[in-house]
Amino acid sequence: AGRGPHQGIHDNIFVRALVLDDGATRAVIVSCDNIGFPEPVWNALAERIEKEAGIRRENLLLAGVHTHGAPTPGLAAGGPYLALLHDNIVDAVRQAVANLKPARAGYGVGRASVNTNRVARSAQGGWMLGVNPDGVSDKTVAVVKFENPSGEPIALFVNYPVHGTVMGSKNLLVTGDLPGATSRFIEQKLGGQTVALWTSGAAGDQNAIYGPGDNFSQVDILARILAEEALRVAGGIKTSPRTRIRGAQKVVGCPGQRAPKGVSPARDLNIQFEDAPPVNIRLSLVMVGQVAIAGVSGEVLTRIGERLKKQSPFTKTMMVTHANGSSGYLPDDEAYKNVSYEIVSSRVKPGCAEAAIVNGLVEMMERQ
Repeated sequence: AGRGPHQGIHDNIFVRALVLDDGATRAVIVSCDNIGFPEPVWNALAERIEKEAGIRRENLLLAGVHTHGAPTPGLAAGGPYLALLHDNIVDAVRQAVANLKPARAGYGVGRASVNTNRVARSAQGGWMLGVNPDGVSDKTVAVVKFENPSGEPIALFVNYPVHGTVMGSKNLLVTGDLPGATSRFIEQKLGGQTVALWTSGAAGDQNAIYGPGDNFSQVDILARILAEEALRVAGGIKTSPRTRIRGAQKVVGCPGQRAPKGVSPARDLNIQFEDAPPVNIRLSLVMVGQVAIAGVSGEVLTRIGERLKKQSPFTKTMMVTHANGSSGYLPDDEAYKNVSYEIVSSRVKPGCAEAAIVNGLVEMMERQ
């Protein structure tokens, strides 16, 4: 979870908005330097954006980058931070609408080894948060480039699966962590008014290869690697002006469970879960031509993201997590065999989330 109370600011956190319009459909992607959006917050923002910016909620993808270094208490309790967050998000969307201009779009992928599977064996024989270099891990850096007809960059949309937790629990300075630093380095390199929107892929079981720790220089090292790879990929992308925009959303449900209070997956080897209320998962889709940007309202584990890309009818597919709500950890079926932190923290019973997410998104894509 996010930390606080914070004792200062190491680096500013931002809201970035990208509005897309093909003359018939208008959509918006928002990347926010926070941990995510609880359902009531997303609902209130979707209503305001529809009313004040004229963008329908089914065409909204509102994603937290999942930095653990941003303030979060106001999200649950209200107060000035929550009010400021609402206003800044709506204002960013308004500004993007006001600055609409002719554009071309294109897609490319690269690879960066700055993440690692974090589900590791504990000394007691259970599973803990650690480093598991042999575990499943997706290294894909996906990039959508937007440029004006003269070839000057307007925005880069960057997607990579990693937690924003290079800085650990001892850090009490506000920071965008790895996601924020990646966007900052891209924007500094491109200069001008170019906006770099960073989004988290299926990173529920992925940490950075450094951290969680207390060294901001490690944040910068990893962010520079990601930024340089995104820029390299962007440099090779061919863009097209013939880009159709479409958006869609649906909610799927899964039966719920919860672990007893106080259990430790590292120590307790026979955890008995209890029934709990069902969990809703919001699935979102923004199509940019033949590029499928698939949003999920939770913390999705790697195998689900990989399965979606394999089954998608579009070869250019990426998953954006922590988008349009918060359903907690969403493990794949295989992950339940090892009762790790992610499984104990999940509110979803096994046998549902993987199929519900993949099948639901594929069905939405097939209707486009």
